[in-house]
Amino acid sequence: MQQTSALHQPMHFTEMVFPERSNHYGTLFGGQALLLMGQAAFVTASRHARCAVVIARCSDVQFMAPVPQGQALRLTAQVLRTGNSSMTVEVSGSAENLHTGHQQPALRGAFEMVAVDCAGRPRRI
Repeated sequence: MQQTSALHQPMHFTEMVFPERSNHYGTLFGGQALLLMGQAAFVTASRHARCAVVIARCSDVQFMAPVPQGQALRLTAQVLRTGNSSMTVEVSGSAENLHTGHQQPALRGAFEMVAVDCAGRPRRI
């Protein structure tokens, strides 16, 4: 198993919490949060492996604070581990009030991503 080096810099994504992403409490719906985290993990893993990737597992997802409608969700994704065909991408996010600049840690999770060939079988990275 090969560990990643400092060359694998984190990727940053910013998404707004608009009404269509909100639940009945006026905060980011958990399913939408998972969707955005999965997309960040996918882009980060694809960029790292330079091939097609799929999500094999999502683990240790924590929702630490709500992200209110009208705030930005700032996501950071980074490859933590690279194996033969798989990699672990950590995604963390914070809620940002765009008027004050205040940020609060909001969520975190780990995504196991697998590089695949055109038939959908694992391939070497």
